[in-house]
Amino acid sequence: MPITVWGLSIAQALLASGNILLVSVSALIGQHLAADPWLITLPVACQFLGLILSTLPAAHLMQALGRKTGFVLGNVIGLLGTWVALQGLAATSLAGFTLGTFLIGIAIGVGQQYRFAALEACDSKLHPRAISLVMAGGVLAAVIGPNLAVWSRDWYAANLYGGAFYGLFGLYVVALLLILLLPLPRARPVSQAERVRTYGELGRQPLLLAAVASGMIGYGIMVLLMTATPLAMDHHRHDFADTALVIQWHVLGMFVPSFFTGHLIRRFTTRRVILWGCAALLLSVAINLSGQGFWHYWWGLLWLGIGWNFTFIGATHLLTFSYQPAEKAKVQGMNEFLVFGAAALCSLFAGQGVALLGWAWLNLIAIPWILLVTLLIWRLKAGEPVAA
Repeated sequence: MPITVWGLSIAQALLASGNILLVSVSALIGQHLAADPWLITLPVACQFLGLILSTLPAAHLMQALGRKTGFVLGNVIGLLGTWVALQGLAATSLAGFTLGTFLIGIAIGVGQQYRFAALEACDSKLHPRAISLVMAGGVLAAVIGPNLAVWSRDWYAANLYGGAFYGLFGLYVVALLLILLLPLPRARPVSQAERVRTYGELGRQPLLLAAVASGMIGYGIMVLLMTATPLAMDHHRHDFADTALVIQWHVLGMFVPSFFTGHLIRRFTTRRVILWGCAALLLSVAINLSGQGFWHYWWGLLWLGIGWNFTFIGATHLLTFSYQPAEKAKVQGMNEFLVFGAAALCSLFAGQGVALLGWAWLNLIAIPWILLVTLLIWRLKAGEPVAA
């Protein structure tokens, strides 16, 4: 495996560590700064907004200027965002802090291109393993992120949570230095002779539709149920320590399979791995519906993480067969916008869903969407490139 792929895996670990760090403190900071309760989650919402808005421009920028320029710019915006967030904390300004999280969201959106850059750095036969290796950086993030959130509490005397943003600043500096050292592929100019299909033409491909739907629904269902789990466990009177343990094993379920998902794709085809991911998601829902004990949540969230891993990595690999080189930025940007847009909507709906519908109905709502992905993937012919 080329050194570039290993380097991008570390960069992904640093990015994911920062994400977990932000999840740990942003809502608590919003609670401290917000004058009205409905503003508490505004920093988190604006972080998602920055991520979604950056997906399409980031893909086109990298096609025009190259991966290295795009990733360096993303990390610089992340550094700027952490500085702005710290100024907002120092001034006890919700607006200033929210602007900082918006900029950090843009940096996170740019970083989502790491897995696509890994594909360009290796032979096509290594693509499944390369995607898996980059996503496996999340295992390291599951250790770094939560611990950094705890260790950083004493780093900044003026504010209990300010140290977290010094820690985030450090992560972005290390990632920036790493990107500068990596031999990333140069920009590939698009020839005028190369025809780029419209979004309508691209969307009529069953392969592309199946890939995007797998990424959107797999990610959306995972975020929906993961975000709702702490609320449901609290409603069913579980201790916070039990909830934290369930979430920790869920994160491990999300990323540990990455060490062998690529091998499974090469041996059994992308199509089968995505179908196994759908089966894991349905198993998660079935366990969640079978009871409200600790082990129901533990097993349910573990299988939810595994299902996300198979559907998301499989969808990323499947997507690569749906476009020509000149269409790369267009398709990758569209995919990221739709996938993370779905995740943002599901995260916003999760709290209200538990309150209005209840945990059981929230799981039942997930079933037809998972079955839709299963149908779209099942209809793909075994002889198509998806079998590679």
